[in-house]
Amino acid sequence: MAELRGDFTKEDPWRIFRIMSEFVDGFEELSNVHNAVTIFGSARSAKTNKYYKLAEETTFTLVKNGYAIITGAGPGVMEAANKGAKKAHGDSIGLNILIPTLQKPNKYVTRSLEFKYFFCRKVMFAKYSKAMVAFPGGFGTLDEFFEIITLVQTKRMEPLPIILVGRDFWKGLMHWMKTSLIPHGMIDPEEMGLFYLVDTPQEVVSTINKFYKI
Repeated sequence: MAELRGDFTKEDPWRIFRIMSEFVDGFEELSNVHNAVTIFGSARSAKTNKYYKLAEETTFTLVKNGYAIITGAGPGVMEAANKGAKKAHGDSIGLNILIPTLQKPNKYVTRSLEFKYFFCRKVMFAKYSKAMVAFPGGFGTLDEFFEIITLVQTKRMEPLPIILVGRDFWKGLMHWMKTSLIPHGMIDPEEMGLFYLVDTPQEVVSTINKFYKI
């Protein structure tokens, strides 16, 4: 007697349907989103952290200047960003990821989508954002920053403002890029101009507006 196979819905070909459904749901839900700015940053930042407060202030200012806000829906900087957007009565969107350490959408998200696959979620960030703003964070934030900048560098994505907030936090990474990547020929010096370093909410807004000549 032939051995019983496992649950066929867990086999790789069937994953395609889950992937397709995540894209369809995302495109449908976000199709009417305009002038959105995606905010990245650490899920570990406490409410007392200066970058939590800065993220909240930044998104409040962005909404008041006509922008919607998209985050990863989690705690920390993401929560702060959604909080600022909601406080300013703006569109506060959260793209939640289903991971083993359960992440629930923060209470300041007004429109929520759930994703199992990181790459589907990243497509939504990239497709519906006019700017990417990264606050201090860990591996996830670095992954998102470098993926977006790679897409722009390789011309797989239209240029957009890619902004790092917090010069003091990011200065070590900047030093490494300038003293390791450039001397070894890993990037061209002018590619350091693919992103911006700022410290204040006003600089974030002015950088985006200047890029689009608003």
